[in-house]
Amino acid sequence: MRAPAAADASAIARVHVATWRATYGHLIAESFFDDDALRRRETMWREILVGQDSARRLVVAEVDGTIVGFAHAGSPLGAHPVRGLQLYTLYVLPAHHGSGVGQALLDAVLGDEAAELWVARDNPRALGFYRRNGFGPDGATADDEETGLAGLRLVR
Repeated sequence: MRAPAAADASAIARVHVATWRATYGHLIAESFFDDDALRRRETMWREILVGQDSARRLVVAEVDGTIVGFAHAGSPLGAHPVRGLQLYTLYVLPAHHGSGVGQALLDAVLGDEAAELWVARDNPRALGFYRRNGFGPDGATADDEETGLAGLRLVR
């Protein structure tokens, strides 16, 4: 587990796009996984990493020198937050599911602090993972503007 550098933007983007394809490939358009999507994610992550705010928590997990997952948390985004900390993203390549990488990433950015996060309703693996970590739905729902996926807010 380590803090990422700006040079990690491409590797993080590759994990981001690959995990979306594996998880949501049957639910959202191919345009979320194509070369243009990868370039957009690289740009997004480069901007995040260059402008890294010290109040945000961002870590990557590596196996044999290759980034296989990442997590990002900070002050809540959007309207009506219910906790002072939000998990924005936590993605682990499918080949590393069940290895403890996801748990280590979550622990690194949240510890045991109270937090909120949004998760796709059609992501049973993530829902189970967050339930095991003390999160539960608080009744808030929203459709993701970018993907159209139905989301649930979870809190602990």
